[in-house]
Amino acid sequence: MSNYLKYADSLEVAQMDEDALSHQIAESMARVGHAVCSRHGHAMRNAHARSHGILKGELVIDGPLPTHLAQGLFSQPGRYPVVIRLSSSPGETGPDSQPAARGFAIKVLGVAGNKVLPDDSGHTQDFLLVNSPSIAFGDVRSYQCMQDFLERAELDPDGMAGAAAKLKRTPDPKLESMLTEVQHANSNHILGETFYSMAAVRFGEYVAKISVAPASNEVRALTGTPVDTLHRPSAFRDLVVDFFRQHGAEYDLRAQLCTDLAHMPIEDAAVVWDEKSSPQQVIARIVIPRQEAYSPARQAYGDEVLSFSPWHAIEAHRPLGSIMRIRRTVYEQSSLFRHTTNGEPRREPEDISELPD
Repeated sequence: MSNYLKYADSLEVAQMDEDALSHQIAESMARVGHAVCSRHGHAMRNAHARSHGILKGELVIDGPLPTHLAQGLFSQPGRYPVVIRLSSSPGETGPDSQPAARGFAIKVLGVAGNKVLPDDSGHTQDFLLVNSPSIAFGDVRSYQCMQDFLERAELDPDGMAGAAAKLKRTPDPKLESMLTEVQHANSNHILGETFYSMAAVRFGEYVAKISVAPASNEVRALTGTPVDTLHRPSAFRDLVVDFFRQHGAEYDLRAQLCTDLAHMPIEDAAVVWDEKSSPQQVIARIVIPRQEAYSPARQAYGDEVLSFSPWHAIEAHRPLGSIMRIRRTVYEQSSLFRHTTNGEPRREPEDISELPD
């Protein structure tokens, strides 16, 4: 296919008042983070605080790939160790019955190439994925609207429910639409889900969104399987642990390349890219062996030591769009506060042996 959009720095276009809005978001998230820390006596991630499993595996790039897919990390066949953190989206560790997006964060180790951030000396590449192809608040202005509501919910004595009730008295159609999408997240088995980057990244000479889909029979059989979270507050953790004590798993890592900005925008991650116009294409396999997925030592390492960010990236996979630009600020701020407050230095792993059994 010859009509894939070529990457250029000019593809990104800052929104009006983006710097001011980004500052407002960062300040709000800092206040919420401090409030959560005060309540629990422990600093947590601003998003995806609750983990369900910390896994080790291998990224296998079979090859050679076609030229349009042989880009960046995927330009040559190879095998790389990976750490995977399964999680739920809220910035607090509530029960699994709380409606939430599920996360699949990948940290690839031993990656060569110039890093995006000048102070990033690690040899890692992160891909942060959730089980939705789009994000309801897909640009910085929408993000600020949602973050303002989340801060009001944090301060409301009745929490999210109280803030939502007040919203009904002074309706905001756009915010209500975003909340409806978030609150209708499903409770299917996390290992059977397909996960998406939602926002775009540079893909070498091109632009793409990244996704992960179940490939082996054992995890494909779990797709769409409902989970009783009402009576099992840690249902996802229990299911992940039980599964990996008995089985290994494989997932396909895929790229969906951008063909045109009119229908596949970079600056609005709320827009789902049409898979008929540009299908998902497999670029690698993620192979996860049987293991103890959530030992106390592994949980502590994954939740306290590790930091995941789309900006832990080589230039060939630079994050793109306003949602990614705001993440650069707020992820760094959240990580610095969490590690400093908890007295746990942040460090990027150099070898998979650093992940405890």
